[in-house]
Amino acid sequence: MQERKLVAVDMDGTFLNDAMDYDRPRFAKLHEQMVNAGVRFVVASGNQYFQLRSFFTQYPDTIYLSENGALIRDDEQVYFKAAYDRDTALAVIDVLESYPAVSWTACGYESAYVLKTAGADYITDVNKYYHRLQLIDNPGDINDEILKFSTHCPASETADYVAEYARRLQGLAEPTSSGHGDIDIIQPGMNKAKGLKELARVLGVRQADVIAFGNGGNDIEMLQYAGDGVAVANADPDVLKAADHVAPSNNDSGVLAYVEQLVGAVTD
Repeated sequence: MQERKLVAVDMDGTFLNDAMDYDRPRFAKLHEQMVNAGVRFVVASGNQYFQLRSFFTQYPDTIYLSENGALIRDDEQVYFKAAYDRDTALAVIDVLESYPAVSWTACGYESAYVLKTAGADYITDVNKYYHRLQLIDNPGDINDEILKFSTHCPASETADYVAEYARRLQGLAEPTSSGHGDIDIIQPGMNKAKGLKELARVLGVRQADVIAFGNGGNDIEMLQYAGDGVAVANADPDVLKAADHVAPSNNDSGVLAYVEQLVGAVTD
């Protein structure tokens, strides 16, 4: 059976409000309507699958496009997975280790990994986003497939670090920023758009029937790929410019409001 539409939502600053939650009763009603209308719900985020899943445990049909598209799965199956080879992963770590002001997390298939010597505040923050996290003595302790890296630098220097990473990691990896000092180091060509395109192919959904929502720089390719790319009102200026439409802000449940209208159109 082909899905009639895919709705893909970024989480932080898009689907989630500033309290890191969403209107759960409203979504429960909408989810039932989406199922009846043949609309598949996809969570598209740079975050870890295990963390994303914690928001939707009562909805086993949810698909998680996690780690910026490097891992796509639901509770039952893996649709797509792309990992660095080990030598490349270690080469990326060598570059990241050369910047004293940078903290980094290696995001693996089984777990995420942070050096024990990382600052306590950084480790506490990482724990919020990586529900499976291991502290390691050195990078050689990692025995896992690495899907991407998450890094943090001084917020005011984000653009400088993006440029520096792009220069030093050329051919190995690519930086993408979600703002405020947070920069993901992804595999070349790997982003939410590529993952969403692969998922649509597997599920037999036309590009025109993909609706994507975002607010940050790592959402732009996904919004441009989708048949309908929607920015929430609080999105970065570049994201608003790239979008086909603008929904109310994350704190006004803009995604839910937009999808409610969509489902009404589908079921008419």
